[in-house]
Amino acid sequence: MGFACSPALRPPLVVLGGTFDPVHRTHIALALSARDALGAEVRLIPNADPPHRARPIADGSHRLAMLRLAVADQPGLSVDTRELERSGPSYMVDTLLSLRAEIGEQRSLCLLLGSDAFAGIARWHRWQRLVDVANLLIAIRPGADESLVMDTLRSCDWMQRQRLLEDVASNRSGVIVFLPMPTSEDSSTTLRAALASGSREASMLPAVAAYIDQHRLYR
Repeated sequence: MGFACSPALRPPLVVLGGTFDPVHRTHIALALSARDALGAEVRLIPNADPPHRARPIADGSHRLAMLRLAVADQPGLSVDTRELERSGPSYMVDTLLSLRAEIGEQRSLCLLLGSDAFAGIARWHRWQRLVDVANLLIAIRPGADESLVMDTLRSCDWMQRQRLLEDVASNRSGVIVFLPMPTSEDSSTTLRAALASGSREASMLPAVAAYIDQHRLYR
């Protein structure tokens, strides 16, 4: 199977999607890891109506505001609002197709996702199309069960798509690369539970914590 190669005239564009309900330190650390490893531009894209998980607790305007605070001092990171502006379910394949139309056919486009999300990728809408439009960067947390990732690669018939990080910039789409993930037990679920009980977690970003206090979110 062939791959669509690019001359790498521009740095890769990496997409990190999620509810970000709320955004926390590990989200930003993961985005920075991709930025630094690939010399990439990274866009964080908040879901509006995620079809594979419960609806967010905070509304889109609050999650967007928190994300903007979180990336404000991080060069190379930005927030993309297209899923919040689009009606209907937030299907990643639609987001990638719209980004591909925006950036052109030659630039490397990458979807960054954790190994847990990747293990369930066959339940995503039009999942087979993802590798036609973008490369996949799979973040592997230290100590994670990598057999789940390999099982998914085999079941999706994607084993032959594995490449090295240095191959990403020269491929517009179609390759799958592993990216080491920062060690963390952070999760938005844990944060919401802590906030509901009136406590604070170390994974809270100070500007985001102040915003949550100001707007009395997650109580």
